[in-house]
Amino acid sequence: MRNYNLNFISNEDLYNHTKDTVKKYSFQMNLATFNKNLIDPIKLTFDSKVYNKDIQSVIESEIVRQMDKSNTNHIGYFHQNIFNYIGKGWTVPKNGYDIVNLDAHCYVEMKNKHNTMNSSSSQKTYIRMQDTLLKNQTLNPTCMLVEVIARNSQDMIWNVCLDGTPVSNEKIRRVSIDKFYALVTGEKTAFKKLCEQLPRVIEDILNDIDLDDRSNTVFTELKEISPNLLKSLYLLSFEKYEGFDNFNV
Repeated sequence: MRNYNLNFISNEDLYNHTKDTVKKYSFQMNLATFNKNLIDPIKLTFDSKVYNKDIQSVIESEIVRQMDKSNTNHIGYFHQNIFNYIGKGWTVPKNGYDIVNLDAHCYVEMKNKHNTMNSSSSQKTYIRMQDTLLKNQTLNPTCMLVEVIARNSQDMIWNVCLDGTPVSNEKIRRVSIDKFYALVTGEKTAFKKLCEQLPRVIEDILNDIDLDDRSNTVFTELKEISPNLLKSLYLLSFEKYEGFDNFNV
């Protein structure tokens, strides 16, 4: 195995964790999966007409979008679960916070991007952290919102508004992923070093394993409903609605 020269994680752990993430990637799509969250044929009609694209191209774009969304979740798995292998005392529990260190009394909620939480979810997360501080105040815990893609490199007090009232606590912090890696590993540039090695690790994995065969049966299954793809989309969503037993488009 190649030496990735990272002092904070073994070559084997990095390789195997990255391989687990790669193997989660989506390569297959069928109609049931495509319509799992209910396709919106009206939006796809707008997309087709406004962007002057044929309906097959629009469907292909939607398939890619869905697979990309699924793969984004897998990257979240990568970011979170790597801390099962990095740093003394850090673990990824099955329930509750994303990452914890019970020895250091540190509790972490991790988000991929700084803008993925709306006001309501931010308040809910902050209140949960407040509750953690209150229940464990004799241990002087710290709670962190760690963002992989933050606006800045930062480790600062998280300021929020709860019911219109600004609140803050120095033990509830908003931290970028580079600062969190530095805290966990003791290396200021640990996250940068991981990013430098990641392309090599993925290349090694792709040379070693066979990925699932790519399979897309969406179009075949849609044409079984109707040769007209756009009509098939409408019938897929609205078949039981009034009048759609005699629908033409």
